[in-house]
This record gives sequence, C-alpha cells and structure tokens, in this order.
Amino acid sequence: MFKNPKAAAANLAVANAIFGTIGLFAVEAGLPPFATVFWRCVFATVFLLVWCIGFGHLAPANLSPRLLIYAAIGGIGNIGSSVALFGAYKFYSIATATIIYHVQPFFVVLIGALALRETIKASEILWILLAFVGLILSTGLIGTTGGDDSWIPGVGLSLVAAFLYAVGTIIGKELGAQRPEVTTLVQTIVGALLLSPFADLAAPVPVQSWKWLISLGILHTGIAYVLLFSAYPRLRTPVIGVFAFIFPLVAILVDLLVYDKPIHLLQAAGLLLIMLGTLGVQLGWAGNFRRVRAVQGSSNPN
Repeated sequence: MFKNPKAAAANLAVANAIFGTIGLFAVEAGLPPFATVFWRCVFATVFLLVWCIGFGHLAPANLSPRLLIYAAIGGIGNIGSSVALFGAYKFYSIATATIIYHVQPFFVVLIGALALRETIKASEILWILLAFVGLILSTGLIGTTGGDDSWIPGVGLSLVAAFLYAVGTIIGKELGAQRPEVTTLVQTIVGALLLSPFADLAAPVPVQSWKWLISLGILHTGIAYVLLFSAYPRLRTPVIGVFAFIFPLVAILVDLLVYDKPIHLLQAAGLLLIMLGTLGVQLGWAGNFRRVRAVQGSSNPN
C-alpha cells in the first residue's frame, strides 16, 4: 500500500493531522480517561478485526506467537500512555499537554541508553538538554504569576504518557516482521481487557458521547494507524520526524479555534526548541563529537 513516496507522505500527514484532533474527541466524549480509552479500544478492535480478516492478515502462517506476546506487552505501555494523556487533558489545555507529550523521542533515546545499553552520542545529549529547556518553556509556567498548582498533575501525566509511549516504542522494535495492523489489533484487545475493570461499565454513557468514542476507535486508532504504519516503510526517518510535528501543530489550532485557548509566546518558543531537539537527534546533527556510552564509563567494573 502507498508504494509511491508522495502518496505515503500525504497519508502520513493525514494520520498526524487526525492524531492532532484526538484531544478534542477525548474531551468532548466527556468520560473519565479509563472509560474513554476502553471504548476507544473496543471500537478499534472491531474495525481492525474486520480489516485484518478482510486482507488475510490473521492467517496462521502470518502469525508468530513470540511477536504476538511482544505486541501485547508493548500494548500495556501504549494503552497506559493513552490513559495518562487523556487524564492530562483534565488539568491542562490540549495544546500544552500535547506539546509536553512530544518529548517522547528523548525518552526513547534515554531508555535505550540506560536499559538497553545502546550507544548515545554526546551531540544527542546536547539536543536532549535543549529539548528539556523547551519542555520547561512549554509548560507555560514561566512568566505567570499566582500560586495555583493545578499544573502539577497536568505536566506529570503528560510526561508519564510520553514515557509509557517510549516504552511501547522500544518494545515495538522487536515487531518488524509483524503486520502493524495485527500489532495494533493485539494491543487494542489487550487494552479492552485490562481497562474493563476500571471503566465503570455500569455507569450510563451519554448518547452524545458515542459519536466521539466511535470516532476515537475507528478514525483515531483504526484508520489513522493503518495510514501511519503503511507509510513508514516508504519514507526516510527524517521525513517521518518532521511530519510528526503536524500532531502538536493541529492540537494547537484545535485549542485556538474550538476552545479559544491560544498558546503563549514562551510556549511557542518551547515547542520550537523541542522540535529542534527532536530533529537534531533524528537527523543526526552533530559536529565532531565523540561517541560516549551511557552508564558505561571507563570506571565501570563490568
């Protein structure tokens, strides 16, 4: 699918634009985060099950028990990430929570260095520090006054969401041979099962909430992920990295146009620093830095 790189780029752009509206749909659904993500998983499972059966992706010859287990484990991180991000929307604006959430690439680098002992460049450390400055600016706390501490859970949940997504991404590196639609299907099934005890299914769901919940499942998970994963093999990593910022930019527009919540100048500067740091890591921008190994210093007895 989408063998033409231009078509793949267009579909990647559409997928990230869809993701940019996810905060709007989550907020308008009006349910607690656990319930919202549960129903998202349910409707996504139905869509992806039909999709995978229709295209023959669930034939036994195409499935590996080992990869299915990896997908399920990674799904725990991704589902937890969604719950945390939707929870952040309760305390922070959609735009601000989304901007903070986009420090996830740096968690991937740090987890890889600390847990997997992957090599990290000195230049990457500098880009991460730059993005950290951007994170501080993007919270909107600098230049504001008052003792309101409601920002704490908003920032905390956004960072937890980014970290859990990074964990899912690290685990996802083992899934290269598995169809992405199958991976996503496994993860939505796991999500529905894990969240069902916490979703308060006995509570009535307002009629007006169903359209938002169904869209979160079919549009923001089923269709968007099919577009996303179908485009990835046809595009270079730098292109994927650049297009990822359509997500927060659309979220900013949604907050402005729907909720009349513009971001402040310092927050915009923070987003730019996060973007710059991300591109620096993904594009390998560096001078003649020596490669250093995280955790493995010269004094390491091992």
